[in-house]
Amino acid sequence: MFTNFANVWTPLSLSRDLKPGRPLGLKIAGERVVLFRDAAGQPGALIDRCPHRGVALSLGKVVNGQIECPFHGWRFDRTGANCGVPWNPDAKRDQLGATALPLRETAGLLWLHTGVAPETEPEISESFSLPKMTLCAQSVVWNVHWTRVMENMLDMPHLPFVHRRTIGKALSRTVLGARMDITVEERPYGLRLSSAVDGVARPGVLDYRFPNMMELFIDPPGRRLRLMVASIPQEDASTRLLLLTLRDFARAPLLDPLFRWMNARIAAEDKAIVESSLPPDIPLSGGEVSVRTDAPTLAFRRLYRQRLLGGDARPIPET
Repeated sequence: MFTNFANVWTPLSLSRDLKPGRPLGLKIAGERVVLFRDAAGQPGALIDRCPHRGVALSLGKVVNGQIECPFHGWRFDRTGANCGVPWNPDAKRDQLGATALPLRETAGLLWLHTGVAPETEPEISESFSLPKMTLCAQSVVWNVHWTRVMENMLDMPHLPFVHRRTIGKALSRTVLGARMDITVEERPYGLRLSSAVDGVARPGVLDYRFPNMMELFIDPPGRRLRLMVASIPQEDASTRLLLLTLRDFARAPLLDPLFRWMNARIAAEDKAIVESSLPPDIPLSGGEVSVRTDAPTLAFRRLYRQRLLGGDARPIPET
């Protein structure tokens, strides 16, 4: 399961997007996953496949906190345990369970582990625990491999070209003849990136949080504003971007659409460019040429190849 994206934690959505009584079907690294809440409101995640005939459980309904298969009415709780097989009261239900996946609800988000036995917990940015922070989110889908999306989020030299009308406007006036230097620092969660132009440090820093999150620190004087992107693989050439904004000002929910519009506009500037990448996923070493300012991209590629590429998660064997 989850080939080339196995045994890692990824955020999926805001907690409030998972409504009681409503299953939520998602695609993660080629696997169908269904989320739902039990009778106590606790979230659970199963591989979205009934062990009986393989149909999508997400097409069914949630009954008393258990998800009911739409085909034959088999029911499963959030641990995957079989809770009922219609017409078969003698069924050995302990051998007829679904595959459960670790799911955590923390920092206002739902986090899924792409394996069955995590050795860690989600690595949560401290931005989520700062006082008086408001979180809003939206999703967009790009038709390209998630690694291309992720490395784009870590790439600084493209700002004055792709984003000359938004976040790259100031840089667009200093490109010709200027020198950009990018500092890449290893951190327990991944990387911290900062930059300078002609020796003058640029404001703000950017974090790469392994495996698939970027956090950009854009703090106005006396305020906090953090933009985050999670690049969630769906299929080989399909990535769902979870765009998050954290802020401690303009906190009224009525203002959320303004921040969503800002994020969507910036993402739209990147979309066509990144989707045109060939090959759709990052090539093997030597498949592209690189220069000094590509250090963040190359650091990400090394981590991807060392820690994710070629790996998959093994489901619990059927008994």
